[in-house]
Amino acid sequence: MRSRGGVFAAVLVVFLLVCTVAAAAAAITISRKQQHRPSASAARLCDMFAAGSWVVDESYPLYDSTTCPFIRSEFDCSRYGRPDKQYLKYRWQPTPPCSLPRFDGLTLLRMWSGKKVMFVGDSLALNQYESLLCMLHAAAPNARTTLSPASGKIDSSTSVRFEEYNVTVTYYLTHYLVDLVTEKAGRVLKLDAIDQGRDWLGADVLVFDSWHWWPRSGPTQPWDYIQEGNMVLKDMDRTQAFTKALNTWARWVDANLVQTNTRVFFQGISPSHYRGLDWGVSARKSCMGETQPVNQTAAGYPGGPIPQQAILRSVLAGMQKPVYLLDFTYLSQLRKDAHPTKYNGGIFGEDCTHWCIAGLPDTWNVLFYAALTSRQ
Repeated sequence: MRSRGGVFAAVLVVFLLVCTVAAAAAAITISRKQQHRPSASAARLCDMFAAGSWVVDESYPLYDSTTCPFIRSEFDCSRYGRPDKQYLKYRWQPTPPCSLPRFDGLTLLRMWSGKKVMFVGDSLALNQYESLLCMLHAAAPNARTTLSPASGKIDSSTSVRFEEYNVTVTYYLTHYLVDLVTEKAGRVLKLDAIDQGRDWLGADVLVFDSWHWWPRSGPTQPWDYIQEGNMVLKDMDRTQAFTKALNTWARWVDANLVQTNTRVFFQGISPSHYRGLDWGVSARKSCMGETQPVNQTAAGYPGGPIPQQAILRSVLAGMQKPVYLLDFTYLSQLRKDAHPTKYNGGIFGEDCTHWCIAGLPDTWNVLFYAALTSRQ
């Protein structure tokens, strides 16, 4: 009996020892996982878009725009004689504990080797696209590039390929994301169709934007009818139409990209500066002649948030495919000084919608770079 009791005791000791080791190993594994997973409270403390300020940085701009071969006339403020340079010297500094990495174009080119990056949307997406091309070109000025089409004309899309890195960056023009087709009755904006989406498949990184064209009416409105299902209308509330189209886009993304490794981003709604009341001065004042950002206050931007931005957030939150919102809106609202105004080759007249390159879109791409390289 004593022999059996001794064996039982020995087995029990071994069993308890194994359990202790296993528990310790599990604790170590959990600890290691937690080291790389910030807590929800820590994540909430850091908002690199909405909490921060514009500070002067004498190392800016990040490149000399006169050496960039990819800037269109409408964004090339320096070429068309903008005399002041201070607008080029501002860097977005998030509130601690947030911080932004220095943009590294070579790191990005190597990370994207063998990949296709596509910006899909209106001229605000084009603004960011051309800024990014300039930033990549500044990092690899001797890299051989191929422009397609060679004229640079946007016939639905245009691309630049960085040959040594096997990286293609494309801009795809679509004002509404959903389809705009010509039929016998006229030009029809189809709120529930995205046949053009087949052209976006195969991209490794997609950056979308929309809203700028939705409020347009009169001669600059590019459609005659709005259609949803079998219902055809001459018009509808534009925010309602935008919401329907955005939901159609979201369904397309979830149906086509959930099972892929494609990284999807959405550009926050870019503000314009045509009404001085929005930044607390006379309503007749616009961005013309502005040379400094809006003075920040604890109350935020005097004009308040853009209402459609909340709709965008709501739609993205309901999607299966994770979509990263590049929430540039607030920090861009503060930059009434960064528009081309009249220094755009006469293409848009008084332009308080688009942005000079070099300029604000470079900050958008610094934030884009931070999102791409963040371990979070």
